[in-house]
Amino acid sequence: MSLKSILEELRDFDGALLANTINYIDKSPTHELYMGSEIQPITTGLGPSVGVALTCVCDSSTPGNTADTAVFWQTLEAMERSSEPTIWVVQCVGSRPRHECVIGDGMAKTLHAAGCVALVTDGQVRDIPGLMSTPFAAYGRGKVIHHCALRFARFNEPVEVGGLTIRSGDVVHASAEGVIRIPKSCLEALPAKASQMRAFEHDAHRALRRTDLTLAQKKAEVGRLLGIYGFSDCVS
Repeated sequence: MSLKSILEELRDFDGALLANTINYIDKSPTHELYMGSEIQPITTGLGPSVGVALTCVCDSSTPGNTADTAVFWQTLEAMERSSEPTIWVVQCVGSRPRHECVIGDGMAKTLHAAGCVALVTDGQVRDIPGLMSTPFAAYGRGKVIHHCALRFARFNEPVEVGGLTIRSGDVVHASAEGVIRIPKSCLEALPAKASQMRAFEHDAHRALRRTDLTLAQKKAEVGRLLGIYGFSDCVS
């Protein structure tokens, strides 16, 4: 299966279920998989965003800066060359973090036309109705109405957003509850295993909510279901 096909399949799953599945089938440390709670969906209602990360840093808040958007246009060129949907991951480095505004609706339209499906940033965004109508998803710290001169730098270098290091080429999944990085070591197996996890959770939750079973019976039933759905011998 092509990477593009895998990414399309992963849009059918919420991030929490994928994170649970990854813990069962991959040895990557859990703390290297998910961003902190400060990174929230800003354009709610668009569904999950899945893509290959392209990274840079941005300073949109420091007074007296001069604009430098060369890296922005370099990033757009890389997005257009990509055969997979991309997610722009931007670490903000300006002197006034609460004043960082990475994009508005004009930049969102440009990014979307180049094949980018979402922005993930530890800054803010503006022009939310325009983003929603594009549609272009944004995940970050919230909204802010304006910005100082935009300066982009460090194209394709590792960035830290939400306490998680992201490198260009990483697969990123962002949904209503937050943002995760999907290890390449389990990427191909993940869609099928996530389907199994969804079925397991459905049956397990039916048992867990019952009031006619003892705790010991519930524990045994969950163990039995893990075996049925192929997770008893997985990494946990």
